[in-house]
Amino acid sequence: MFPTVREILALDPIRHGAPRLVAGEAGLDRPVRWVHVAEVPDIASLLRGGELVLTTGIGLPGEDAGLRAFIGELADVGVSGLVVELGRRYVSGVPRVMAAAAARRGLPLVELRRATPFVRVTEAVHALIVDAQLTELRATEEIHQRFTELSVEGAGPAEVVRQAAELSGCPVVLENLSRQVLAYDPAGQSAELLLDGWEQHSRRISPPGRTAYDVDRGWLVTTVGARGQDWGRLLLRWPGGGELTTGAPVPDGAPEPGPADVAPPPQAPPTRLTILVERAASALALGRLIRRDAEGLERQIHRTLLTALLDHSRPVDEVALRARALGVVLERRHLVGVVVRYRGDEPAADGTPPEGPGPVDPEAGPARLRDLSEAVGQALREAKLTGLSSAVDDQSVGVLLALPDPAAEERALAGFAAALRRNRVDAAGPRAAEPAPARTPEPARGSGAGAVIVAAGSGVGSLREARRSLVEARQVADAARRDRRDLPIFRLPHVGLAGLLHLLRDEPRLQTFVERELGALLAYDARHPREQLLGTLRAYLEQGRNKSAAAAAAHLSRPAFYERLARIARILDADLDSVEVCLSLHVALLALDAVRAP
Repeated sequence: MFPTVREILALDPIRHGAPRLVAGEAGLDRPVRWVHVAEVPDIASLLRGGELVLTTGIGLPGEDAGLRAFIGELADVGVSGLVVELGRRYVSGVPRVMAAAAARRGLPLVELRRATPFVRVTEAVHALIVDAQLTELRATEEIHQRFTELSVEGAGPAEVVRQAAELSGCPVVLENLSRQVLAYDPAGQSAELLLDGWEQHSRRISPPGRTAYDVDRGWLVTTVGARGQDWGRLLLRWPGGGELTTGAPVPDGAPEPGPADVAPPPQAPPTRLTILVERAASALALGRLIRRDAEGLERQIHRTLLTALLDHSRPVDEVALRARALGVVLERRHLVGVVVRYRGDEPAADGTPPEGPGPVDPEAGPARLRDLSEAVGQALREAKLTGLSSAVDDQSVGVLLALPDPAAEERALAGFAAALRRNRVDAAGPRAAEPAPARTPEPARGSGAGAVIVAAGSGVGSLREARRSLVEARQVADAARRDRRDLPIFRLPHVGLAGLLHLLRDEPRLQTFVERELGALLAYDARHPREQLLGTLRAYLEQGRNKSAAAAAAHLSRPAFYERLARIARILDADLDSVEVCLSLHVALLALDAVRAP
């Protein structure tokens, strides 16, 4: 908030006096709280520290011991610097003993080689101090207002970090306790340079305290957490520093020089930046508490990146960079999209199970999906696989596996499926010390609503093709829901005709085919909801056109079933004894199921 000695030496009133730094260059970045004019040797008792003292020297002691004591008292009280105007007491320069004492104590000592009205110096410096204070207050007010709005709006970590970088003009990084990057904003600088080797670099940044500045590495760091549970750090890059070196004497009549250049130690960040990172950390902690029942931050980032690949919302290079900062390398890897989903959907809003009778699954809804997501994550860790994993919709968990080479694909998928099956079985079993609940989730086998399907797309060699593998895996998983085989991994060749029709369900020509074959019967059932002749036709075709078996499957007498078949033939104007006609109708029924599938 206060100007430094270095900045004051650059002011016009000081430059007019042709300043020359005599000693104490290491202290040029000390802040100046006030300017005080003094002509008596015992001025130290009237000071509080942080002052820049101006003097002509006419009242200073004449003996060396007195000058050393004068410099020592100023240093002890913590003044920022001493400026001596030459001409009245000292003509060619300050005494050597004064310069030596100032050098020993690190006190900046400056000569003014031309007559300088001190009032102009004090006016300029005090105006600078007041302006700086007002600027700091305005900046602090904006910081408080901005982060209060973000907290109220429930802004996510990426937005909080972006706002922090925008307000500070500095790169900002949010990391977890494992030094993995959760969000960042390079503030216009190179993100590649910022995040390259981040974990190793971050572990070297360890200033003491909850909020502190690492002088050696130039990072302002604050801990992020609440209620005694810290979960990350927010880091702001502040290199600080400036330049000023010792200059040579300026002869009379020479051009007015500015302060010389010295390489100073890095200066601490201004108070407003400390306030900024602490307010940003508070907004992040509050957001975490608000979303404590939602996904973890890491999983949110995974979901953001997977979604970005599926809908092209971010450039592929940015996805790769953010994934690498999170510890997942996607470049130069063999990538395989995997989708895991329950074979049965969650219950409807009225509590009716989506498929068949039975009690409602108690893990339905978001909790059910979260459990599956956690099981997938655990399976990845057990199989020692690397990749992005997160829920990609209300029913499915997506995974993008990053493998070292194509030869590892089958082995990796088999290991993942086996680990997932173990996790699901372990999670489903009742605890030995407790009675079994009324209904336990089924293991990942068979066709129950608790069973899961693992589907994999074709492996690809670049991140730009990863979307194709993920989309294929999602389509295979959807198609496999109607396949009752217990396969550990479903791939595209496994889906059969029903799966093919499911993959083509959004194709207008397939929908037109369904309407052409079954439209009349669907319209009839809509007008006569009690009859539902479509079910009769389905039973007939699924029983291989065996009318007796079909009547039994439909729970109808044979005369009633025959009468219904005749009515269906009239409505569709079709020969139901023709193999070719029935094949076409059966394909249309399978296509209708695919079109109606959620």
